[in-house]
Amino acid sequence: MRQTTHALAAAALVAALAGCASGSSGSPGEAPALPAGTVLTTADSDLGEIVVDADGMTVYYFSNDEPGSGTSACEGDCLAAWPPVHAPGEVQEDLRADGVDGVLGTITGNDGEPQVTLDGRPLYLYAGDGAPGDVTGQGLEDIWWVVAPDGTEIREMPAPVMPGY
Repeated sequence: MRQTTHALAAAALVAALAGCASGSSGSPGEAPALPAGTVLTTADSDLGEIVVDADGMTVYYFSNDEPGSGTSACEGDCLAAWPPVHAPGEVQEDLRADGVDGVLGTITGNDGEPQVTLDGRPLYLYAGDGAPGDVTGQGLEDIWWVVAPDGTEIREMPAPVMPGY
C-alpha cells in the first residue's frame, strides 16, 4: 500500500515537473552548460558531493537491479516515480561524465529509450525531486540510493531540517 501511495504521488509530480524541465540560461538552480555528450557530473547536496545528470538533478541506484544484467527492474508505476537517466543518443562512446568514476554505458530502458548505466547499474531520477540538488528519494523503501562520485551508493540519510533554524 505504501509503495503504491509513493508511486501515485510521484506520478503526479512527474506530470507537474514535465513543464519545469527547461529553463532559460542563467535561471536560479539551473545547471551550468556542459560539454556535448556529458550525461553525468557532480554537485554539492545535503549528503555531500553526489552524482547528478546534465540538468543538475540527483541520480539514484535501485537495489533491485542486478549489476551487469543489461536490464532494469523498474517497470510500470516504478518508471513514473523513477524515470531513467537517458542518454542523449544511442552511441555509447559519446557519453561523458565529469568528476564521476566508473564505466559509463547504456541499456535499453523499460521505456524503450537508451538508459545510462554506471558500472553496469542503471541510473534513475526521482520525480519527487523538485530542483537540482534535492535528495528526497534517498533511502526510500530502503532500496533507492543516491550515487556518490566514486560510483558507490550513499547509504546515509540527510540531516533533518529543524524549523526556525
